Amino acid sequence: QVQLVESGGGLVQVGGSLRLSCAASGRTFSRYAMGWFRQAPGREREFVARITWGGGATYYGDSVKGRFTISRDNVKNMVYLQMNSLKPEDTAVYDCAADSTVRGGVVVPTTQADYDYWGQGTQVTVSS
Repeated sequence: QVQLVESGGGLVQVGGSLRLSCAASGRTFSRYAMGWFRQAPGREREFVARITWGGGATYYGDSVKGRFTISRDNVKNMVYLQMNSLKPEDTAVYDCAADSTVRGGVVVPTTQADYDYWGQGTQVTVSS
């Protein structure tokens, strides 16, 4: 059982930066891969980023690659999403998620069904 709580969302201007945090509870959190997704009104949930349990590998959706950075601190049970060079199309509710499945490294999980636990979401609004 894992509980996730996001924070750090808010209103930011185009080109600005924002850092999202995800606080996790659960004894096995440090062995779970973690991801960030986002969903704008009327749109499907979109994969944003993923980080392996040890933090040694990260993966990003094409729309955020080069601008966003996912990281984690397993001692503090925290996952972060640093967002730079924000654009209006980044406006969405951002969710962190935990993947409890032991996986091979051939395919990077990028769908909602690949993750087992979800936070409540935090709103990010980029103004133009």
